[in-house]
Amino acid sequence: MSKVAIITGAGSGLGQAAAVRLANEGVNIVAVDINEEGGNETVDLAKKAGVDALFIKADVSKADEVKNYVDKTVEAFGSIDYFFNNAGISGSGEYYLNTKVEEIEKIVDINLMGALYGVRYVADVMIKNGGGSIVNTASSAGVIGQDSVVTYSATKHGIIGLTKSIVAEYAKDGLRANAIAPGPTETPMVKDFYDANPKMKENAEAGIPQKRLGTPEEVAELVTFLLTSKAQYINGEVIRIDGGFTNTK
Repeated sequence: MSKVAIITGAGSGLGQAAAVRLANEGVNIVAVDINEEGGNETVDLAKKAGVDALFIKADVSKADEVKNYVDKTVEAFGSIDYFFNNAGISGSGEYYLNTKVEEIEKIVDINLMGALYGVRYVADVMIKNGGGSIVNTASSAGVIGQDSVVTYSATKHGIIGLTKSIVAEYAKDGLRANAIAPGPTETPMVKDFYDANPKMKENAEAGIPQKRLGTPEEVAELVTFLLTSKAQYINGEVIRIDGGFTNTK
């Protein structure tokens, strides 16, 4: 029987790339996004790979909408094997003391609360069914301090805390949870951020030993490995995928 993966933020970037990569492994896809056009595009790409796929619109900052995408997945497929807990936003790039409170609240609600709600409802289903695998999207800004992204960085440090602590509680019940920490990667979100802050892109590329940004497809390879691998003893880890960026910090 085919495995089932939920991917949040599946309408573009890392989420879409991971959905396509997992579909190529024969995994059925539930694409969750607030963007209907992008989410449906991902479903079409997954179906072209020969799997079943479903789009569910959701604002991950709302617990009831998170519970709804989990309930609808179980209703459609009967179980959840993999969860790429990925939805997130970056912010304006302003220094923290120039940041509006509304922006702080929005980033925390989507990046951190959305991830917490996702694990809360997905892990409950997984454990009742004997276990499952989760990959949470942190960031290079979740393992080091970076300017211009204070709130974003705080949420991504929180993702790492979530990952490690959920394993401490539920690894014994068959749950695996790992986090990825991508460096600057050529996603639509990052492109928009760098278009608004071109100097930061120059600085980022200069600070990466490989002298380039990563690609969503490279990150998707790591996500697929962590979710589906037979290396079942990898648990509670934070895997950096940043061209050596944080290695020099």
